[in-house]
Amino acid sequence: MCPNLFNLKRMKPLIVLIGVFGITLVVTKIFQGRYKFLLSGRIALSAMLVFTAMAHFAFTQGMTMMLPSFIPYKTEVIYLTGAIEFAAAIGVLIPRLKAVTAFLLIVFFLLILPANIYAALNHINYQKATYDGSGTNYLWVRIPLQMLFMLWTYIFVIKFWKPG
Repeated sequence: MCPNLFNLKRMKPLIVLIGVFGITLVVTKIFQGRYKFLLSGRIALSAMLVFTAMAHFAFTQGMTMMLPSFIPYKTEVIYLTGAIEFAAAIGVLIPRLKAVTAFLLIVFFLLILPANIYAALNHINYQKATYDGSGTNYLWVRIPLQMLFMLWTYIFVIKFWKPG
């Protein structure tokens, strides 16, 4: 494995997810007298989604390079996926919407995985909009990370959800 495989740049969404989760746990313990794991997990997921959604607008050109040539309207697709992430960030926090949002978010995570694989195979560095990315080594991080996001969504938003 590449020694630079687990650098902090690649781990930013995970750092946001875990960091916000920890902070929210402490805050709920201080102000409500007990840890609120499910709420903290949803808030952390929401924060991570806002963080990753912002990248769609900050690194649009590089992200369009992550899409294969047969996909039309690349810029619009990137903006749309960013908007979807913003909407999901809100949806997982609204009790009446959180279950359907979570199911759709898991599908979304599955649907965007091929773009990450394509980007890795083509050495795309989306932040610089260049072809000097880390290549397939990135998949050793990205695929498990994507699976973690799906599992996190399932555990903190769906598994213990009670309607009503």
